[in-house]
Amino acid sequence: MSDPQGNHRTLTLTLAETDALAAEAHAGQTDRIGVPYVEHVRAVARALAPAGEHLAQAALLHDIVEDTEWTLDGLLAAGVPAEVVTLVDAVTKKPGTAYADMIRRIAADEGAALLKIADNAHNSHPDRLAALPEEQRARLAAKYEDARTVLWPVVDPALLRTVVGRINPSLLDGP
Repeated sequence: MSDPQGNHRTLTLTLAETDALAAEAHAGQTDRIGVPYVEHVRAVARALAPAGEHLAQAALLHDIVEDTEWTLDGLLAAGVPAEVVTLVDAVTKKPGTAYADMIRRIAADEGAALLKIADNAHNSHPDRLAALPEEQRARLAAKYEDARTVLWPVVDPALLRTVVGRINPSLLDGP
């Protein structure tokens, strides 16, 4: 693609185009409580909007490599900005990696940590947890709380409060 001066440039997806890509990729998928999966990634993106467009785009795509046929190279080829693909890669589960190890790896990058915090906060929302069987609810609540002890300290406190306040303010009232 060329700009008006004839210089070659790569097509870069907008936030709206990234949303459409995510909606198509997750079409027909539902989350643990039976809600269309795209609603989860959109909620995480809305929470991250104050942190910038790249984080919102990464939020829309944060589970795409794990849960669909999309690859990191495919995202780049589709015009997803490299910075966004790097964030998606940072939060993508790697085969054979324990959850706690993944959280420590994510904590090494503030942007990735903020993305995972927003994901965790949405998954920890009382309304969402209440829809799960008690055993699963307790297990996930403990898992997400453990992750917060690692992730929250590495993010700017004001931005953390803004993002978490947008997606799950009940977490700000706790210990």
